[in-house]
Amino acid sequence: MIKSTTVKESAPSEPELTREQALVRLAIGDYIMLTKPRIILLLLVTTFVPMFLAGPTAPDGWLILWTMVGGFLAAGGANALNQFVDRDIDHVMVRTRRRPLPSGRMKPAQVLIFGVLLGALSFWVLWWKVNPLSALIALFGLLFYVFVYTLLLKRSSTQNIVVGGLAGAVPPLVGWAAVANEISLLPLLMVMIVFYWTPPHFWALALMRQKEYRAAGVPMLPVIAGERETHRQILLYSILLFLISVLPVFLQLLGPVYLVLALILNGIFLGQAVDIWRKPTNAAVWRLYKYSLLYLALLFLAMGVDRLFFVPPTNVVNFVWRLPF
Repeated sequence: MIKSTTVKESAPSEPELTREQALVRLAIGDYIMLTKPRIILLLLVTTFVPMFLAGPTAPDGWLILWTMVGGFLAAGGANALNQFVDRDIDHVMVRTRRRPLPSGRMKPAQVLIFGVLLGALSFWVLWWKVNPLSALIALFGLLFYVFVYTLLLKRSSTQNIVVGGLAGAVPPLVGWAAVANEISLLPLLMVMIVFYWTPPHFWALALMRQKEYRAAGVPMLPVIAGERETHRQILLYSILLFLISVLPVFLQLLGPVYLVLALILNGIFLGQAVDIWRKPTNAAVWRLYKYSLLYLALLFLAMGVDRLFFVPPTNVVNFVWRLPF
């Protein structure tokens, strides 16, 4: 008796890339890497939510799209220019040595031109597709990040992250200005939230990477002041972050839903900062660093959820500033 056998057809394999196609794909990947897209995603959340709080109705879809594109280009340009400036030290740190410049896959002139072009394109998109105020705010954030943080403070002061954090705090202003064409009290408080969130977030990373920062000559707080002082500063800024996060509620700019969620999120954040202060371990520090990323996104989303249930009274104390033209 002859047994019949069936031959399984193998799944068609993907066509192999030519050398030219592989190089193009690698080059595209490198340009994307220069923008640091994972970091930009968090910045876009802090841009997106204020757009829904700035007006009485949801913003137009095209306005949201162009604001997100402009914000991405501005942040991506700033990140590329940062890597151009830091090309002499990025090869020292494990976290950065695989970037296009220290790995030798790109030349400095390419990165510089790319960063400038992204910044210029961001300004054009926001100016013509959104409004001049949002364009100027985004440009301020880019220039502050490159010239004040990267060039002036990063290698000279332990306060580099504190002052430089202002650059990463401008996205809420961009989102708000895109819709309202003005700056008012609530987006300024959002800026302060991101500003006070930045030091504990980055100091947690610096504690984990302090040997690399020391080798690169970057005076991060744990390198200069020591781990214990860094633990204390993380706790101090976590307390300040807690206070500034609930301030909009007491000013009647946000409502009870946000208050409850903010208390929960800040309670976890502050609890982890206390754990680092009391029993500092690498696990505790890493836990705070990872949670801080989730915390900021959830806190801003809590503001958006709150607006579904709470509308600020018309007689609330506020501050409004517009461009004179």
